[in-house]
Amino acid sequence: MLGPLPPVMVSCRLGDKDNIITAAWTGTINTRPPKTYVSIRPTRYSYNIIKKSGEFVINLTPASLVGAADYCGTYTGAKVDKFKECGLTKEEATEINAPMIAECPVSLECKVFDVIPLGSHDMFLADIVAVNVAEELFDGEGKIHMERADLVAFLHGAYYSIGEKLDKIGCGIVKKGSKKMAKNGPKKTPEKKKK
Repeated sequence: MLGPLPPVMVSCRLGDKDNIITAAWTGTINTRPPKTYVSIRPTRYSYNIIKKSGEFVINLTPASLVGAADYCGTYTGAKVDKFKECGLTKEEATEINAPMIAECPVSLECKVFDVIPLGSHDMFLADIVAVNVAEELFDGEGKIHMERADLVAFLHGAYYSIGEKLDKIGCGIVKKGSKKMAKNGPKKTPEKKKK
């Protein structure tokens, strides 16, 4: 029930074979140096590609690619060319030997440093060695506006648009000398149903 999660499109390569797998078990695990993870079932076609190559790209999914993301998470790359079937453009990564998805607004190039077997999934821990961001996400001062990316979220078997920005980090901090909380500060939480 933990969510929402990012349904990312993970691209990988082994030899001359490129593939994409959609995964929602991913996130940041460290800031400096930047590290991430993706958890994949050992039965999935991309699992052995990533395990053998030690590299992958996490491509963030915009709303325009929900259908492609769903396709890439449903069909096996052992039988279909997902780039071709979804009309996606391969773009070479800058630091690793794997394709990025040109239509995705952000692509994180990753090198595996450990694999942890967990049960149903194995967790690939990776260093983020390069970050590629679409030009249209930058303003004139070089600041990134992620709301322009129109990213989607995955929650309990369905895809959702992220929606509008509510506030920025620090919005709940009490201002010095003030007894009032910021506009989106702590509120009374509703009672939860117990099963």
